[in-house]
Amino acid sequence: MKHTTLCYIERDGNYLMLHRTKKENDLNHDKWIGVGGKFEENESPEECLLREVREETGLTLTRFRLCSVITFVSDTWEGEYMYLFHATDFTGTLAGCDEGELVWVKKENVLALPTWEGDRIFLQKMAAGDDFFTLKLRYEGDLLCEAVLNGTQRLKG
Repeated sequence: MKHTTLCYIERDGNYLMLHRTKKENDLNHDKWIGVGGKFEENESPEECLLREVREETGLTLTRFRLCSVITFVSDTWEGEYMYLFHATDFTGTLAGCDEGELVWVKKENVLALPTWEGDRIFLQKMAAGDDFFTLKLRYEGDLLCEAVLNGTQRLKG
């Protein structure tokens, strides 16, 4: 299982979204997601978060919180533990990203974008300001077959 971070940076009622269009063999191709990536050797979740956000956006986060640890299980791609963060303050100037286009999107419009089905669950919990939660998402191909929130099954395919 790989370890990753994902961050939704908020400013003026918008999330900074990455439309994944440039990377080859990208399982997130054409999806809209936050920014983040894989841990490097000996990194903590916070160190990975700060490095990945800086690399993908040019921004330096100054205030953020860990919202969730999400377990992804799939029959077609490697399993993943993803640390979900929400950030509200940063410094720097937005730069281009070599993985896709960075766009500020109104929070209420994010769920209308092409995202993974399971992302909708954690985006709603995060946007509501809910306390820390755990989520397990099991996919068969692109189909979400199981979602377990805080140990309680929400969906079974």
